[in-house]
Amino acid sequence: MTTPPPALLIAGHGTRDEAGAEAFRDFVRELGRRNPELPVAGGFIELSPPPLGDAVTELVERGVRRFAAVPLMLVSAGHAKGDIPAALSREKERHPGISYTYGRPLGPHPALLAVLERRLEEALGGAGTRTPADRADVTVLLVGRGSTDPDANAEVLKAARLLWEGRGYAGVETAFVSLAAPDVPSGLDRCVRLGARRIVVLPYFLFTGILPDRVRQQTEGWAAAHPEVEVRSAEVIGPEPELLDLVMERYREAVRGDLRMNCDSCVYRIALPGFEDKVGMPQQPHFHPDDDGHHDGHHDSQHHGQHSHGHSHTHAH
Repeated sequence: MTTPPPALLIAGHGTRDEAGAEAFRDFVRELGRRNPELPVAGGFIELSPPPLGDAVTELVERGVRRFAAVPLMLVSAGHAKGDIPAALSREKERHPGISYTYGRPLGPHPALLAVLERRLEEALGGAGTRTPADRADVTVLLVGRGSTDPDANAEVLKAARLLWEGRGYAGVETAFVSLAAPDVPSGLDRCVRLGARRIVVLPYFLFTGILPDRVRQQTEGWAAAHPEVEVRSAEVIGPEPELLDLVMERYREAVRGDLRMNCDSCVYRIALPGFEDKVGMPQQPHFHPDDDGHHDGHHDSQHHGQHSHGHSHTHAH
């Protein structure tokens, strides 16, 4: 008798934006349609239904005893490093007998860089027809979510550098919409100081939501105050075939045990300057305050404590 392959569990951030949450749920359904032999379920860490625990319960009720969990996230920050492993550990206690492997976040994979390049061309109106000479006067501002984890923020800069390499843009700068500097207006200011006169703001997000909307709003506000600069906004990555294929690649890695997690600059293992107190911290789920639309990128003291404390990095290595 052939042993069935492990099921696929997709773990998402969560958002109070219903369109963004439904985009995630549609994505999970499409993965299931494309892989009919594989049980597929997905849930969120916070803010949106269904919670990750309900997705695990759904798989168990379908007879699943083994699954691979893939974080549907671009960078490895608190959710991927602490919250998801904590939630999975809790589910293993709730459902004795299940086992799982944990995959790595998506990262700046070449397939996603190709989608980002498409989004830039769409924003410029060329849809792939622009020549390298046309790109030479275009500066890109890649805007990430932002994190209190310096390793996660550094991954956004890595994506920016890889996006710049070989594509002929004048430059690719970075900014963040919450929790980290520079913010979007400051990033645009930097682009201008570097000589930019044509800028495309590119959100480094998978789906629509409150934070990508905030990126666009801040971009439009800055552009209105700087009419001498041409500024365009690109779209999010979206549920492209490349993203579907990459999730399955991460699933196969997890099943094979080929995880290749990044530990060289992880604050939960390495004492980085200013973050020494994070080494070896116990993991607990936390609330991400900036997704609810009421904080404008700033913590109150209670939320800051919840975000900054309580991760461990003893898992997934």
